[in-house]
Amino acid sequence: MIDGVIITELKRIGDDRGEIRHALRNTDVTFDGFGEAYFSAVKNGVVKGWKKHRQMLSNLIVVEGVIRFVLVDDRPNSPTAGQFMDITHSLEKYSRLTVPPGLWMAFQGIGKDDNLLLNIASIPHDPTESENILLDSPNLTRAGIPLINWGKSHE
Repeated sequence: MIDGVIITELKRIGDDRGEIRHALRNTDVTFDGFGEAYFSAVKNGVVKGWKKHRQMLSNLIVVEGVIRFVLVDDRPNSPTAGQFMDITHSLEKYSRLTVPPGLWMAFQGIGKDDNLLLNIASIPHDPTESENILLDSPNLTRAGIPLINWGKSHE
C-alpha cells in the first residue's frame, strides 16, 4: 500500500425500493475539507491519466461499473517512493479510495457498460495545481511511472 492511500469500505443499504450508497461524512478520517464533487465517466477500455495533484486530496468512489486505478508514488521523501499500486473498485467491492496529493494516478473503465466515478475533492478544481502526462509520453519513465499494460479491458 502506498503511504497516505486509504481504502474505506462503504455501506450499501438496500430494500425492494432501491438503495442508499454511503460516500463520505465530515467526521470521516479521510475528510479534508470540501472543494467540489464531480462525476467522471469512462468507457470500457479507455484510460484517463496520468495526473498528479499538488494540493487536492481525492476521495474516489465507483458508483457504476468497474474501474481500475493505478497509482505511482514519486514523492522524494515518501517511505513508499518508487512504488505503484494497481487496484480495481466496483459496486461489488463498494469502497472509497482516498488518494493524497503528490501521487500520479490513471484509471481505466473495465466494466462492460458505463463506468462512473465520483470524486469528492478537498479543493475546487484548479488546472494550475496539477500536472498531466500523456499515456504515450516519453516523459513517463522520467517521472517514475512504470509502463503499464492496460490491455483492452479486464472484464
